[in-house]
Amino acid sequence: MQTLSIIVPCYNEEAVIETCYQRLKSTLDSLDLKSQIIFINDGSTDKTYAILAEIADHDPHVTVINFSRNFGHQVAVTAGIHHCRSDLAVIIDADLQDPPELIPELIQCREKEQANVVYCVRKSRLGESKFKLWSAKVFYRELNRLSEVKFPLDTGDFRLIDARIIQEFNRFKERGKYIRGLISWVGFKQIPFYYEREARYAGETKYPLKKMFSFASKALVYFSRKPLQIAVSLGFTSVFVGVLMALWYIFGKIFGYTNAESGWTSIMITIIFFGGVQLLTIGVLGQYIGILFDEVKERPEYIIENIVNNPDEMQAK
Repeated sequence: MQTLSIIVPCYNEEAVIETCYQRLKSTLDSLDLKSQIIFINDGSTDKTYAILAEIADHDPHVTVINFSRNFGHQVAVTAGIHHCRSDLAVIIDADLQDPPELIPELIQCREKEQANVVYCVRKSRLGESKFKLWSAKVFYRELNRLSEVKFPLDTGDFRLIDARIIQEFNRFKERGKYIRGLISWVGFKQIPFYYEREARYAGETKYPLKKMFSFASKALVYFSRKPLQIAVSLGFTSVFVGVLMALWYIFGKIFGYTNAESGWTSIMITIIFFGGVQLLTIGVLGQYIGILFDEVKERPEYIIENIVNNPDEMQAK
């Protein structure tokens, strides 16, 4: 019999976590699979962990990985994959925007197509602002245009992956993971599943504008060298403009069609232009150097305070 794990990252989800568990359990009970749910408590400051611990006390098929602090959504998903020992895994958020009731359809789709990944494509996104819809649309398309790897558009982390993908994913050593990008990078057979994304069941979004920008910039620099190429192009452009302006002033002085001494405006524009190009280039380089700095420190991606119903310990018994 095949085994299935549901990986659920959680951060301050006390308003929805009990409902999330009940809907997941109801869905899994309808399947002819041996299943488990892996909740990852990402340093929640509310009652999320207490609720999860109580659930795990009553249900041995629920594992709770409790972080020592908040490490971030992508790190929480990574920890869930690291602790997955099943043939199949589904990554889904706790906010119920991605309906758990779709999991049987994902499994059927995977079996029918003999795919390694079934990634979920949002046909619509209810309950989200026009700005977020627009920014997400622009982000995915620009990332695709700039990246060396082509990613499916309008997708999130909601997807089904098989043991081969899990095995390959666990070989990745980088710490700043962009999970949907890495899974696309792995390759093998990956197919779309189209669905309607629901409004958030309760609580607030965990991706405000600041976090969205950080997430987007991390995805870009991890999967593309084009920002560096753009910085080099800007450098050449600024040099070219500088040479043209120098020739303009030199020949203008010789032939008398310009007065270089009175060019306060041109001097200021030149300083601002070249200064902007230099700062932009340094900033781009800084992003990549910052990644190298984080990687060479070789700190662990996350620290686990405790695990309730550790699957490895249960297997050992």
